[in-house]
Parts: sequence; C-alpha cells; structure tokens
Amino acid sequence: MSRADLLLNMYQSMLDRLGPSHWWPGETPFEVAVGAILTQNTNWGNVERAIANITASGSLSPHAMLALPDAELAELIRPSGYYNMKAKRLKAFLLWLQECCESDITRLGNLDAESARKALLSVKGIGPETADSIALYAASLPTFVVDAYTLRIFSRHGLVPEDTDYHTLRDFFMDVLPHDVALFNEFHALIVRVGKEWCRKGSPRCEECPLGSFLEGDRP
Repeated sequence: MSRADLLLNMYQSMLDRLGPSHWWPGETPFEVAVGAILTQNTNWGNVERAIANITASGSLSPHAMLALPDAELAELIRPSGYYNMKAKRLKAFLLWLQECCESDITRLGNLDAESARKALLSVKGIGPETADSIALYAASLPTFVVDAYTLRIFSRHGLVPEDTDYHTLRDFFMDVLPHDVALFNEFHALIVRVGKEWCRKGSPRCEECPLGSFLEGDRP
C-alpha cells in the first residue's frame, strides 16, 4: 500500500468513527489567528477565556488590539499564560499584519502557501506550527499542521522516527497527500482528537483507538 493510500485510509477511519471536527474554533479569521498565537504552551480552555476578555473589552479587531497599551493587552490575555510574552507576540503580529495585509488576514490567502508561511515565520514569536495554523485555518491555504500528537501517533505506528523534526514530519504528509484545504483541516483536527482521547502520552488506549487496526502487524 502506498503512503498516500495508508494516510487516507487512516484519515477515513478516524472520520468514520469521530465525525467532522468543525475546526478551528473562532468567529472570524482574525480571531482564529489570535487563538493560534495564544494557544502556544497552554490549553484551549485558557485561550477561550483570554479571547472572551478581549471581546468583552471591544478590542477583538486588528486596529483596536494594536491600539491597546501592552500592559492592558497582557492583562486581558492573562488566562492564556505567559501573557507578557504573548502580548508582545500579538503586537508583533499585528504590526506585520498592518504592513503586509493592511490589517486584513484574509489577504494572506492571496499568496501561495509557502510564501505565506515564509512571511508568517518572519514575525518574531511565530514558529512553524503557529504559522501553519494561521495559514490553514485563518487564510484557507493548503498547508499541513503537525504537532506533538502527530509525532506521537505516527511514530507509534512505525511510520516516522520518534525524533522526527517539524519540517520533516510536515513533509511526510505534504509530499503525498492532495493539497486540499478541507482535507488538511479535518486531518489535523482528527489527529488532535485521537491524541487527546486514545493515543495518550503515558497510557495509550490502543485497543479502543480509531487507529488501532493500523498498528504494525494489524494494518489493512
């Protein structure tokens, strides 16, 4: 079986079991981008509280957020953790967005995926996973997001080494899958859901996992 067929079969198995994920949570592309930055080193519940604070203050727009003093923005996003650092990262992103896209994140979608990634990676504090998340979920560009769940699942299935770096792991998918935004969106979301519920770090539940039949020796 080719790698593409295997990955698509794994995708379909997760989708059949779990159903659509409806990712990424957010009312607007800009909110999605803010969430992608805030979710670094924290859980989504904390991000939701931080975004609720920003919304309640009337500052959930590029111009309003950029106008906030750093200390005030940091206080609003306190629930997300590392709030002083993240406030600086948000401001760097907002300044870049103003210069690059006239403060309209959807304009990023006018670039090809690799150019958009390169532009995002030039912003201080935005790494590969955040850049891919913004490009895919906020700008609807076909780039595959990988994370710790991706590495854990696919290394346990013997498909990549445990020490695979971000870019190599991303290429593992990008090189063989059709570059389809909806597929990349749902695939990553399903991986995260399986990683949280079944492919846990310390106590995996392989027999119950939607991908249990794909373990070495049991692959279709």
